[in-house]
Amino acid sequence: MKILYGVVGEGMGHAIRSRVVLDHLVMQGHEIEIMASGRATDFLAKRFEGVNRIHGLHMIYDENRVRKGKTLWSNVLAGATGVPKNIGAYFELIASFNPEVVISDFESWTYLYAKAHRVPVVSIDNMQIINRCVIPPEVIEGYETDFAIAKAFVKGKLPYCDEYLVTTFFRPEIRKPRTRLFPPILRPEILRAERQRGDHLLVYQTAEGNDSLVETLRKTGLPCRIYGMKRDLKEDLVEGTLTYRPFSETTFIADLASSRGVIAGGGFTLMGECVYLHKPMLSVPIGGQFEQILNGRYLARESFGMMAESLDDPKTVLDFVEGLPTFEKALASYTQDGNRLLLEALDGILDRAEAGIL
Repeated sequence: MKILYGVVGEGMGHAIRSRVVLDHLVMQGHEIEIMASGRATDFLAKRFEGVNRIHGLHMIYDENRVRKGKTLWSNVLAGATGVPKNIGAYFELIASFNPEVVISDFESWTYLYAKAHRVPVVSIDNMQIINRCVIPPEVIEGYETDFAIAKAFVKGKLPYCDEYLVTTFFRPEIRKPRTRLFPPILRPEILRAERQRGDHLLVYQTAEGNDSLVETLRKTGLPCRIYGMKRDLKEDLVEGTLTYRPFSETTFIADLASSRGVIAGGGFTLMGECVYLHKPMLSVPIGGQFEQILNGRYLARESFGMMAESLDDPKTVLDFVEGLPTFEKALASYTQDGNRLLLEALDGILDRAEAGIL
């Protein structure tokens, strides 16, 4: 089949997940045209043919918070030049490709193409859980406004798709039809990683100069392998029990798979990888981004780790280290069957689309 695949470029999780699905579709012999924005474009272009850059919405972050005013203004300015380019790209695409199915990982332009041309459209992402499932009041408590804003945004992003395949490590009640929940899609490097219970903490924090966190990490008494806090490193920098590392995907995954616990943000991809590898996580979501808050709240709810608004209080990290045995016990019972369930479901959807019954 001819498949138009859209990938939003805000964060790399969408691109990492889409890479796995696209590998599967290519192996199945489908003809794919990819529309992507932001960093997702370059990431996917290294692996696939037919990757087209298109303007997409983006977030402005400052001090670990979404800055709504700056984000709005930046998107308005970018849209003024980006939208005409999008329209031109679509006219070229229509003339040369004529897709039979659209798959969107939270990407709006491919979705709009499907609706305008009455082409079946399938949503694959983790964001739709905010709108299509029941989120208990205790998970939302304290973040009611952020939840309302996020739900309205997600609801309006890709309404009335033919199917919604939602990836998640937790299982809230589904409240809308045409919605199915699946375990997180994992990249092959994670599936191949050798899970070991090491002694070190893996710390991924991008704020430089966080002296209070550095002192707290020393107080834990555990070796720490730290990414992001010294960005210009070319090789490891060792300071006592702390090892600052330049970013390498291979080294990062090895450190993740052999860690005792992880301290990082609230992004879904890394959190899903931690849960799969049975690594307790201390999650610090970006302020104002409810999807990350939701991930962190459920991480704590499942006893897979903790969520904190900041790492300013040393007690937060020390409590996390003290709780590691409890988190490990809860994670020990977590299992998932790789990516098989979602990819089999997608194959079934495409078979129905080809037969004209989707």
